Amino acid sequence: MPPLEHRLLQVNGITLSLYMAGPSDGRPVWLLHGFPECWYSWRQQIGPLVASGYRVLVPEMRGYGQSSAPEAVEDYALLTLCADIQAAMDSLGQEDACVVGHDWGAPVAWHLALLEPQRIRAVGALSVPFGGRPKRPAIEIMREANAGRFNYILYFQEPGVAEAELDADLDRSLRLLLSDLGDALLRDKPADARLLDGLDASPALPGWCDADEFAFYQRTLAEHGFRGPLNWYRNFTRNWQQTEHLAGRQVEQPTLFMVGDHDPVARLEAYTLKRMADLVPRLEQHRLPDCGHWLQNERPAAVNERLLDFLARHYPA
Repeated sequence: MPPLEHRLLQVNGITLSLYMAGPSDGRPVWLLHGFPECWYSWRQQIGPLVASGYRVLVPEMRGYGQSSAPEAVEDYALLTLCADIQAAMDSLGQEDACVVGHDWGAPVAWHLALLEPQRIRAVGALSVPFGGRPKRPAIEIMREANAGRFNYILYFQEPGVAEAELDADLDRSLRLLLSDLGDALLRDKPADARLLDGLDASPALPGWCDADEFAFYQRTLAEHGFRGPLNWYRNFTRNWQQTEHLAGRQVEQPTLFMVGDHDPVARLEAYTLKRMADLVPRLEQHRLPDCGHWLQNERPAAVNERLLDFLARHYPA
């Protein structure tokens, strides 16, 4: 990676840990990580973006690493997460930007585009598509659809339960989520099961992540544990209530979307993927072959090629 600058910004009532690289006058590209990741998950995108002339900004999202991890569930509402990035952009004097998000970072990127149509000039999303605001909270639909069956998002809802399991052996939990996400999330089991029941007691690291790289993930999660990251999942109803003013809005910016063909999210969101173009009229979609959920790490060359081509056409440095 190129030389990095690290700053702790006081924004939106929290400390936001932010890594930056590239020319100070380069056009800003924000890279937003998801669950249970860290800023370092973008390590293979930072250099190519900087080499193309961009100013790259990679935050540790609220609840992770050196950023604040407040206790209250409501402190992780989607618009609050967006406000962290908006306030950071304000602090840095950025009048235009591109945002790229993976996993939970993708909904933040989608909603920044809706909230800031003048400032956000281009959008990138990996894994999680845009489905618009549903007619009722998605958590209600999940409860009905999964009555009597285990569902990982439902399991995450009760504060204290999932974090007790995941924090008990953080190393194993991270290894399983990074190497066997589909089995961890989608295995058919009773509603009262735990997330990692029946999975490998001593999982190996995935091929895309060596021990030194894994140490970044470990340090990030060890800072606060899983409570903050899990709180992102506990605001579906609050998010639905707070985004009423965005109902029916389209993402009008040029948009790049990528998903791995083996990504479990592609299975869960198959319907949304089919209809996304109706909600994102300037959408470019790519499905990466032989690729799972962690696509910027599993297929960095393919991700970088598509991202740099997209930016050159819609957000030139």
